[in-house]
Amino acid sequence: MIGKEGALCAACWAEIVFIAPPICRCCGYPFELDQGGGGDGALCGACLRDPPPFARARAVFRYDSASRHLVLGFKHGDKTHGAPAFGAWLARAAGPLAAEADLVVPVPLHRLRLFRRRYNQAALLAHAFAAAAGLRCVPDLLTRVRATPSQGRLSRARRRINVRGAFAVAKGKARLIDGRRVLLVDDVLTTGATVNSAARCLLRAGAGAVDILTLARVVRPVP
Repeated sequence: MIGKEGALCAACWAEIVFIAPPICRCCGYPFELDQGGGGDGALCGACLRDPPPFARARAVFRYDSASRHLVLGFKHGDKTHGAPAFGAWLARAAGPLAAEADLVVPVPLHRLRLFRRRYNQAALLAHAFAAAAGLRCVPDLLTRVRATPSQGRLSRARRRINVRGAFAVAKGKARLIDGRRVLLVDDVLTTGATVNSAARCLLRAGAGAVDILTLARVVRPVP
C-alpha cells in the first residue's frame, strides 16, 4: 500500500513488476529478451501488424494481481493520496516522452461518470506527472462526448467499437495542440482501444504527434 507520505510499503514494492527495457520502441511492451533492432529497439508483433495511431507508449508497472489493489484503490476507492508518488513514477517511466512533450492531457471521463465518481483518476495522474516533469497540463482539452459503457468486461473488438467517436477536442482548445506533441495520460493500458480513439481525435484536430503514458499496463503474450 501507499502511505500518506507517498511511499510504497516494502512488501508491496517487492511484488510490483516495474517495466524496464528491453521493450517495444512503439507501444512499450516488455520483452523477455533483447530483440535487437539497433539503438532504437525493436517493434513487437502487434505494432508490426497494426501500427497504432500514437507514436510511443510507456507505463510504470504491469497490471497484475500484485498491482491491481493500487490501481483500483486509486481509481474507485478514493485513495488519491498516492497521486504525488504516482506522478514521480510516471516522470521516471516517461523518459524522452516527457522531454519532448509540449503539453500533457488526461483521458477524460464523461460528465455523468465524473459526477458519480467525483474525480477523474487520469486527470489526477496527469496533474501529478506534469508537476513532477515541469510540463503544462491541460485537463479540459479533451471531452468525452458519449457516455460509453465500462470497458472492463468487453472483448478487444467490442472495446474498439465502444469508444469509436467517443472523444472531441473542447471548443476553442484546438489552437493549443496545433502541430504540438501531446502526451496523453491514463491509468491502465489494456487493449489500447481507449487511448487509440483519443489519439486519433487529437491528431485529427491538428496535433503533431501523440504519445501515451499510463500508470499500469496489461501484459499478455503477443500472438
